[in-house]
Amino acid sequence: MRAANVFMNKILAGTLTEDDGGVYIFRYKDDYFVNPAYSSISLTMPKNRREYRSETFFSFFFNMLSEGVNKQVQSRKFKIDEDDSFGLLMATAHSDVIGAVTIEKIDVSGVQATRLGSETILKTK
Repeated sequence: MRAANVFMNKILAGTLTEDDGGVYIFRYKDDYFVNPAYSSISLTMPKNRREYRSETFFSFFFNMLSEGVNKQVQSRKFKIDEDDSFGLLMATAHSDVIGAVTIEKIDVSGVQATRLGSETILKTK
């Protein structure tokens, strides 16, 4: 499992997770969701209490990645496979991004993902 915090204008908006089965999950933080002053991170991911789930990488986050030669350079520099979109996002989207959204890797060692109905809960082991 891999996870990252998603910030909108430097405010923690939610969590992006890739579970061990390769499913991607985005969930808004409750305090971000209930604040009407905070906007959605994307038109394709409006504020919602339920988590977004996808077996393919969310297009919004994929479009934050570099392309072409820049992607190749980043892949070599960070020793991350060019096809590992989640890994590249965590390695590069914490700074020097276009737009208001930034990504910060979460250390998930000692964290366990548990399914509760349709929701994924992250708990410290």
